[in-house]
Amino acid sequence: MSVAKPDANAGEKLAVLASKNILQTNNVATALARQCKSGDCILLEGGVGAGKTSFARAFIQAICPVQEEIVSPTFTILQTYPLNNGESLSHFDLYRLENEQDLQEIGLDDALCAGITVIEWPEIAKNRLPASALHIAMSGTHTENERILLFSGHAEIWQERLNKVKEALHEQ
Repeated sequence: MSVAKPDANAGEKLAVLASKNILQTNNVATALARQCKSGDCILLEGGVGAGKTSFARAFIQAICPVQEEIVSPTFTILQTYPLNNGESLSHFDLYRLENEQDLQEIGLDDALCAGITVIEWPEIAKNRLPASALHIAMSGTHTENERILLFSGHAEIWQERLNKVKEALHEQ
């Protein structure tokens, strides 16, 4: 078992949440999505099978009025979804990118300036990511579908919102 560790530039550790199953992980994603606002950037880190895409899917479904299936952008690299406020949510999967120059071509810089951005495999973009980003390092345990989620970022931006996420989870 490998434990995902956040990028060294992730800021301070803000919270650790344990999820016993996919439904609980989805509930975390939903609660977090409801705390996000335009300009937020969520970075999903962890190995293959850590649950990044499932987390992103639940996050998107919570705040985007889309009826179509939320698909992984593994091959398209970017999927964009409308938000209720007229802006958009950009979901990137940077796994297949080979160099930082590719980021300009896929519109990462533009996406970071508007709406909400969710990025899987953000490591290649570390020099372009906002300091305000929330890093979520996801890892599995010895039990199938259990996940550990380590949240890191700048406390002045995220701590109050993560506290609200925890409150929402306790109310369920």
